[in-house]
Amino acid sequence: MQLNIDTARAARCRELAGKITGPLLDEISRRSTDSVERTVLRLWGADGLHDSDAPLANAAVARLREAGVLERGAARPVAALVNQTGSSVQEVCEKLASGTLDVPDDVTGPEVENTARRLTDDALSALAAAREKRLALVKKLGEVEDRPLLYVIVATGNIHQDIEQAVSAAECGADCIAVIRSTAQSLLDYVPHGATTEGFGGTYATRENFRLMRRALDEASKRIGRYVRLVNYASGLCMPEIAALGALERLDMLLNDSMYGIIFRDINPLRTFVDQHFSRRICAEARITINTGEDNYLTTADAVEAAHTVVASQFINESFALAAGMPEELMGLGHAFEIDPAIENGFLMELAQAQLVRQLFPKAPIKFMPPTKHMTGDVFAGYRLDCMFDLASVITGQTIHLCGILTEALHTPLLQDRMLALQGARYVMTTAKNLGRELETVPGGVIATRAAEVLSKAEALLKEISETGLMDALARGVFADIKREPDGGRGAEGCFEKADGYLNPFEERLAG
Repeated sequence: MQLNIDTARAARCRELAGKITGPLLDEISRRSTDSVERTVLRLWGADGLHDSDAPLANAAVARLREAGVLERGAARPVAALVNQTGSSVQEVCEKLASGTLDVPDDVTGPEVENTARRLTDDALSALAAAREKRLALVKKLGEVEDRPLLYVIVATGNIHQDIEQAVSAAECGADCIAVIRSTAQSLLDYVPHGATTEGFGGTYATRENFRLMRRALDEASKRIGRYVRLVNYASGLCMPEIAALGALERLDMLLNDSMYGIIFRDINPLRTFVDQHFSRRICAEARITINTGEDNYLTTADAVEAAHTVVASQFINESFALAAGMPEELMGLGHAFEIDPAIENGFLMELAQAQLVRQLFPKAPIKFMPPTKHMTGDVFAGYRLDCMFDLASVITGQTIHLCGILTEALHTPLLQDRMLALQGARYVMTTAKNLGRELETVPGGVIATRAAEVLSKAEALLKEISETGLMDALARGVFADIKREPDGGRGAEGCFEKADGYLNPFEERLAG
């Protein structure tokens, strides 16, 4: 099934998206954040906790801020101290955090920059080694290629219980396991440390939790003879740090949106834009697929009236990702099956939206989300809705298919619900495997007309935003009907303008 898309209009949408992101990319280039600087130190080897139980990277960056040198980048003073003391980055950060080492007055000179670049080369070698190990395992074990990747969640709050559920799901046929993050972790301005067992509504995203889950899924993948992907969240106030830790521990996908934190978590816009840019540079280097969050728009806005805002946002997300050096093959742009099932021809409109997104972004591994807004306590109605969602996915050739689980809203999905969701999706995708190839859209019909209307409205919205600016659009609640002020939101104090001589050697080396 193919739509006769107005390619000139699609091209104009991309051009307008570039005009929207261009001014913000200039703003991004002039700024850094506490999380970006902590990421540099983490990649250089700063790990563990300080005596106060704060992550070492946080304590070291806080000390550099107090000393008034953070605006030149954490790389300069730390590299200078490595030269001065002959110590490792870990040792330097420990002494900085404890106050037993003074911040040097002179953090300039070629010796400092050479050391910073050497440390960065070592860090990038570690990223490359993790990336190649992951890609080699994918190649050796193989993965599904002839149907959407079946994606399910685990969310017990306890990493060890998550592992049991994840392995069970993999054995039931899941291709991707997403470890849902503990409620409100995106608002923490630090990454928790170690294995955790007390998350609420999900499990904390930590390096040790990543390592434990990846190891368990590697063992399961070898046993079942099929590579199983691991998914987590690189969003919120620690976006680049989680991207770096996920890359080092061989995660395959990270939820990483350019505006989700602004809209749904009220995080400062500039901080979010700076953090997402650097985190996406890391994801591009690690070959991690990102998942964007446009599917969430339709949980708060009407799926029929606001469909064009999803497409407009996808073009903006694509533009930001390209600017960060991400290939289209890593852009898991999100959308969802959320039209009220009582609407006449609602399924046809869902097909129109799904096929439109699939054709507008042909190289992208599109992520399709299940119905949630109109799910009720009626189990049978829920299965009917999920079945229609599965059918839309296989007809339109979606790439990443998040299986609908009836008890997902409880945040502790039962094992049998996950198994039944996988069985149902596999049934539909087997029995209707080539249905999309047998169908044609009718010129002037419901599907063709709806798709053309959505793309036309998306172009008009992008044109409007290109004239007024993305910050204004966010303030007016254009996306998801949620208004966010440019100067408001959490974490604004952790975003700052770079001083003369600022150095972040990763910016020089990572694609952009």
